[in-house]
Amino acid sequence: MKSHLSLLVAAALCVTAPGFAVADDAEAAAVPAKVAATQDALRDLWIGHVFWVRDVVKARLAGDGEQAKAAEQQVVANAQAIAGAIEPFYGAAASDRLFELLAGHWGAISDYLDATIADRSRRQDSAAESLSTNAGEIAAFLSSANPNWPEDTLRGLLAAHGAHHIQQIRQLRAGQHEEEAATWAAMKDHMYVIADALTAGLAKQFPEKFE
Repeated sequence: MKSHLSLLVAAALCVTAPGFAVADDAEAAAVPAKVAATQDALRDLWIGHVFWVRDVVKARLAGDGEQAKAAEQQVVANAQAIAGAIEPFYGAAASDRLFELLAGHWGAISDYLDATIADRSRRQDSAAESLSTNAGEIAAFLSSANPNWPEDTLRGLLAAHGAHHIQQIRQLRAGQHEEEAATWAAMKDHMYVIADALTAGLAKQFPEKFE
């Protein structure tokens, strides 16, 4: 039987997920300006998330506390911005809740990183389990707000995202730089999938805001 961690890492191979259509070039050209602007903004925010988390990982592995602290502040600011992006649609309470959930996501990643540095496999497993549980919580929350965001699909997308973080931490810790470069490329592409899925759901639920 595969371990919980192995299942998470395997999920990282799935960059796309059923339930969300990927537009071809012709469809992309026909996207209304407000939809395209929202898509670009969300892509930028989610790319910022993986960029700053990667910066924290590299800084902590190098023992650079000052750089790690600066990057951690950016991780938090980015989470606030991602949560703030849903406030115009769902209100301040929903934004606050999403920030709490994103803080849990970051906390699980941080715990996994610390456990990896300390070579504590049980703590790694515990952090990986927390990351998976948190993915389910975020998926349930978002799906309850928007029927165009299927919970199972979101859970799969977020589980794969968490697996990318785990894989990246392990590769950087082991000095597997070429492998990590491939993981980084996959992470960035996966952020586009998540951002585009969220944009499509918003446009369907609130067409009047995108006219």
